[in-house]
Amino acid sequence: MKGIWPTAGVVLAGLALAAPLSGNAYLTGVAFQIAMWIALAQSWSMLSATTGYVSLGHAVFYGIGGYVAVLLVDAAPFPLVLLVAALAPAVFAAVIGLPVLRVRGPYFVILTYGLSELVRHGVMRIESALGSFGRMIFSAPSPEALLWWMVALAVAATLGAWAVRHSRFGAGLAAIREDEVAAETLGVPTARLKLLALIASAIIPGAVGGLAMMRTGYFEPGQAFDPVVSFTIVTMALVGGTDSVRGPVMGAIGFALLSELLWSSFPQLYMIVLGAALIGFVLFVPQGLSGLVDRIAGRRA
Repeated sequence: MKGIWPTAGVVLAGLALAAPLSGNAYLTGVAFQIAMWIALAQSWSMLSATTGYVSLGHAVFYGIGGYVAVLLVDAAPFPLVLLVAALAPAVFAAVIGLPVLRVRGPYFVILTYGLSELVRHGVMRIESALGSFGRMIFSAPSPEALLWWMVALAVAATLGAWAVRHSRFGAGLAAIREDEVAAETLGVPTARLKLLALIASAIIPGAVGGLAMMRTGYFEPGQAFDPVVSFTIVTMALVGGTDSVRGPVMGAIGFALLSELLWSSFPQLYMIVLGAALIGFVLFVPQGLSGLVDRIAGRRA
């Protein structure tokens, strides 16, 4: 499978194997974060990179999956919990998809962000009414087991993104991105394709949210539905480049490692330095890391 970029698979496999075997909790945590962001960035690309509908609402899928997993973790086997956590946001996407996808451009961006905030505050009100302001998780799998689950999701998301881009379904989504009106005129079922893309992009974040809540051992609605999750996903995808499947992988790995480096070196100025680095990156490498690699490879050739 030539287009999946085998180097990314080697990096992921190395991280997944080295972290647990080393017995180093820090390395396990870093590998978990990298795999998590790869899975989320790839799921985002299934919708936004292929259709041009930029979503700032993927935090709602992540949060719903985490909430469902927390509610079910003591009542069902963990694989079943993870499956339900993945399906719950997909059902939510199917319900809200048609009305949400009727708007385009910046209105879609604003609507997805507003929808995420609406659900976040709704869950906070529900938890407050139940007298619960946070839920402790005591029956989660080990950190090493959670890492393997997350790596599996990262691989599945990458394969899914590749399959979408190299299918007739992906060709229809690309037509929507280029000119939706013209695509609809030519007979492309734009509404159905967009809805299916939204549902597909919601599955992985739900499972990722479930694993992330198990990893932290605590659920708090404001944290689970944090809009920073959505902004980080978009940033990583753009940093890596949205023109290929390898872009989100490169963006997630580079952004996660850069964040760890800056956090350890400049803990007081972490966000300022990271923001400046991202601004410089957007100005000087607009095609992303993937485009930069292709450009360097082209020069060498």
